[in-house]
Amino acid sequence: MKRAEARKCAEALVAQMTLEEVVSQLSYQAPAIERLGVPAYNWWNEALHGVARAGMATMFPQAVGMAAMFDTEMIRELGDIAATEGRAKYNAASAHGDRDIYKGLTFWSPNINIFRDPRWGRGQETYGEDPYLTAETGKAYVHGLQGDGETMKAAACAKHFAVHSGPEDLRHSFDAIASEKDMAETYLPAFESLVREAGVEAVMGAYNRTNGEPCCASSDLMRRLRKEWGFEGHFVSDCWAIRDFYEGHHVTDNAVDSAAMALNAGCDLNCGCTYQHALAAVMAGKVSEQTVRESAVRLMTARYMLGILGEGSEYDKIPYSVVECPEHLAKAEEAARKACVLLKNDGMLPLDENKLGTVGVIGPNADSIASLIGNYHGSSSRYITLQTGIQDALEGKARVLCALGSHLYREKVSNLSSEKDDLMSEALTVAENSDAVVLVVGLDETLEGEQGDTGNPFGSADKRDLLLPASQRRLLDSVLAVGKPTVICLTTGSAIDLGEAGEKANAVLQCWYPGARGGKAVADLLFGHDSPSGKLPVTFYYNEQLKEMPDFTDYSMQGRTYRYIGSEPLYPFGYGLTYGDVWVTEAKAASADGAVAVTAVLRNDGARDTDDILQVYCQNEGSANAPRNPRLCAFKRVHVPAGKAVTVDLIVDSKAFAVVDEQGRRLNEGKVVLYVGMGQPDTRTEALTGHTSVKLALS
Repeated sequence: MKRAEARKCAEALVAQMTLEEVVSQLSYQAPAIERLGVPAYNWWNEALHGVARAGMATMFPQAVGMAAMFDTEMIRELGDIAATEGRAKYNAASAHGDRDIYKGLTFWSPNINIFRDPRWGRGQETYGEDPYLTAETGKAYVHGLQGDGETMKAAACAKHFAVHSGPEDLRHSFDAIASEKDMAETYLPAFESLVREAGVEAVMGAYNRTNGEPCCASSDLMRRLRKEWGFEGHFVSDCWAIRDFYEGHHVTDNAVDSAAMALNAGCDLNCGCTYQHALAAVMAGKVSEQTVRESAVRLMTARYMLGILGEGSEYDKIPYSVVECPEHLAKAEEAARKACVLLKNDGMLPLDENKLGTVGVIGPNADSIASLIGNYHGSSSRYITLQTGIQDALEGKARVLCALGSHLYREKVSNLSSEKDDLMSEALTVAENSDAVVLVVGLDETLEGEQGDTGNPFGSADKRDLLLPASQRRLLDSVLAVGKPTVICLTTGSAIDLGEAGEKANAVLQCWYPGARGGKAVADLLFGHDSPSGKLPVTFYYNEQLKEMPDFTDYSMQGRTYRYIGSEPLYPFGYGLTYGDVWVTEAKAASADGAVAVTAVLRNDGARDTDDILQVYCQNEGSANAPRNPRLCAFKRVHVPAGKAVTVDLIVDSKAFAVVDEQGRRLNEGKVVLYVGMGQPDTRTEALTGHTSVKLALS
């Protein structure tokens, strides 16, 4: 059912409700209204990288890894898988009368905040640091979740609106101050794109204030959202964020005033319990009955659009058998392969599984399920860790020796041990007896995550720095000192500076949190069954560069992300090696219906077929309002056979050429130039890849 028809049905339904019934529907756990045939419904569900917290489901790489694929078509397919499995689980649960939390069709995903600071624990949930990549990836996931049928397959939610990226421990009281330029250039574009171009059904407000106003009751943000962008869906608070109005932000005195403030601003749905006081707010004249009924209409409109009120939909027959079906698992595995980013390779990789006698697999994340799944994860009927994936790949071919080596972050593994590094000797013995070593180190959701979230141990949140825990650093140094060919596999959701270990290792593979069965995908890459092809959606800084950045609480973009960084990073945004050697031999640009058509010739001078990512960056030379460095404006995943050349066409939207002034106005100024290559047009990318981008001046 389309929105106009659904709204008419919703208006008629809400008109029959008493005020008490209307108010009851504004809570995330809405009770049944039996006399009107309205079943109970819990709005809270998650699908950040597959259906989460609802039992078994296909699990994709964590969101930041999904962004590293630079593949919007694959993202759309993953969104569709999540919606399909969500429907199957909803159908099955409803048949048993189960309408509890995590059983609905309103998924509070994707997270399209900008990963502006590498210390932010929830950065792993985002699509990285770039507004354009975030918008394109987010739109694709929304299209996949919601579908293009008469009925929404599932309802997506763009969160957290807006200007939200830590610190986690301050979020309930923090005021994020952002200039009009940074708002228009960095923090809002992805939200606007998902509203205008993807028709996202829901938007979730952030916990913090932005420029003085609580995000779940911000007149400025709501004006942009509903009046400027034409958003017609429903607005939901982050969980217990409205309670923060009086407990954290101190902008109201009590729950009644907080409920009134949020409702008057246009927050329709309360994840929390403050709207229990909405009726009292109406009785006190602090919010009108009409305002409350309008929120209920928007919520019921969404339920009609989903086909869960009214006559049902074509999705009601999706069987439970689609959950973790072979086709979905294969797509998740493909995504994990595409997401991994090869940061360094001196020729060690790929390993020849037919020439290895013994491989050592060492590290606290080698056999760790937690390092596969990230946060906001589902459950899997089977997990394939990196250690298991390597063992399976080498079964009958080579011996695999394994050692934990260290605790993830503690000084020793056993409390009864008399010394720290109590498993170091075993790790050294394994390395000494191996022809090649795979060192699997990194983090998990206990070390980077969301403050106080029930999916994470208490206290997990932001990182203090960009270094691995000391126990893992000692393990790296000691094993590398053995001198065997060694590849480091990093399982993190954010940038890590490996220091000297990164320099000494023969290869470094960034695996992110690759999903429940990601170990097989990583093994396929290590042994050359496929070529790595992911690119970094975030800048990997040197740890010392944190000193050059504004304070974590400073939301100015100066000195942050690849667009405004003033020194060479460890590994740049958009960077990633393959087992081939792809570069742009020539490129040209031509006007095309208000946009620019770019044609590039890509050649693979390597010995292996590979996917790679063609990237186009834009700069406005002579403009004082342009970001310091060229910005991403188009990309395309391309397969390039070894020794062959392919011609690639892509379109650059002309809106990419505008710059933003200090008042937030978009201007066309300066000489527009494009850079066409396989990464950024910066000196660090050139040094790491040996290739430069082709520069094109637009007339």
